[in-house]
Amino acid sequence: MLQTRHAPAPDALRLAPGLALARARAHEATGPARVLFALLAGGAARGPILWLQPGWYSEKLNGDGVLPYLDPGRLIFGTARTAPELLAAAEEALRSGVVPLVAVDLPAPPDLTAVRRLHLAAEAGADRGTAPLALLLTPDPGGAAGVETRWHIAPSPGWARNGVASWILTRSRDRMAPQARWQMTVEAGEIRLTAAPAAGPIAR
Repeated sequence: MLQTRHAPAPDALRLAPGLALARARAHEATGPARVLFALLAGGAARGPILWLQPGWYSEKLNGDGVLPYLDPGRLIFGTARTAPELLAAAEEALRSGVVPLVAVDLPAPPDLTAVRRLHLAAEAGADRGTAPLALLLTPDPGGAAGVETRWHIAPSPGWARNGVASWILTRSRDRMAPQARWQMTVEAGEIRLTAAPAAGPIAR
């Protein structure tokens, strides 16, 4: 069975105060606004971003929609015929240490072995160059086993009240921090987090 070495992770990719993703690890984002979360992570990173998705997906990123969060020219797109092929491509990119972020749009959460392989590939990439991280984009409710963190993001009630769009961001899993929920706005590329209204229990 594959084992990760559990070495101390390099410095985290910081999206906002109190919001960071450990490098050299695999993370998961789910919910209807998971693509936005990946764009925010890409905006916080430096260098090219590899964006992988199934070849049969009809939805593609639009440059005008991406521009408020990052330069579309930083995006490198790749497709594959199956989820295992997408994960294999992500492994190779992480292992190379060339790209700081690999976003993988998946039709379903991967199993524990696949996630462990991504961790190992990201650790190898950190030894070769830039310490990369993988961000797995999965449909609700997510549930990829063994990820470092899991995030759920969805429009908040009254999504654009007062002309400012807002989302509810939930950290449902983190090996190093407790569960948490925030209301999030993004203005001029800056993420602002405030305490979210009370809601039900956070699903893991």
